Amino acid sequence: MKIAILGAGNVGIPLAKAFAAHGHAVKLANSRGPETLRELAASLGVTAAWTADAVRDVDVIITTVNLNSYAAIRPLLDGVPDDVPVIDTGNYHPYRDGHITAIDDGQIEAHWISEQLGRPVTKAWNAVLAQTLAEKGAPAGTPARIALPVAGDDPDARRLAAELTDITGFDPVDIGGLDNTWRAHPGTAAYCTELPREALLQAVERADRRHAPLRRDLCMQAFVSFGDALDRESTVRLHRAITLTPDPA
Repeated sequence: MKIAILGAGNVGIPLAKAFAAHGHAVKLANSRGPETLRELAASLGVTAAWTADAVRDVDVIITTVNLNSYAAIRPLLDGVPDDVPVIDTGNYHPYRDGHITAIDDGQIEAHWISEQLGRPVTKAWNAVLAQTLAEKGAPAGTPARIALPVAGDDPDARRLAAELTDITGFDPVDIGGLDNTWRAHPGTAAYCTELPREALLQAVERADRRHAPLRRDLCMQAFVSFGDALDRESTVRLHRAITLTPDPA
């Protein structure tokens, strides 16, 4: 499979590494140009590319960028065939992104992102810590394997996202269309809580949309306060505590 990854940060890098390890052809791009990625790309076994080149002649495009970067990506997608899925990993954090009125007023983030890109997105890897993604993937069938939600309105794109999620070492859980993506937003029990499949399904089912933004902001305040003192396990425990998520049995 030919995969473009736009964004070479803490999410894009482990995705590129996992896909390359499974024999897929990966083009990795950032906003600064391929020369800044040559050494990294060589170490991962992928190709560094300009963003405009990365999205050409691929089977799927994965965006791993902050919300303020979508406007620059939109024109790059104009010549991309409609049947090439765009899988997005992003989340709205006002502390980082500034306040986006439409989302603050209730628009689902995935719909807003789709509008910014000018085409529908499928959501995956948006409910996992970057360190979890890099370090905690496991082979299919591993007991208590961490599960991650996948959502989108196109069933074929959703199936592809699920296949790729499995490749990265996590059980994909199909939660339906984009209207359901709020169930895995920051501040919900499904977000960054490292749950296995059955526990994740329960978390998705009992998602609390009303209180999610407050809990999201409480988590962010804690991260700002504690900084590097929070390791992965502490961060997961914090998310579970704030979202009232019981530890999985």
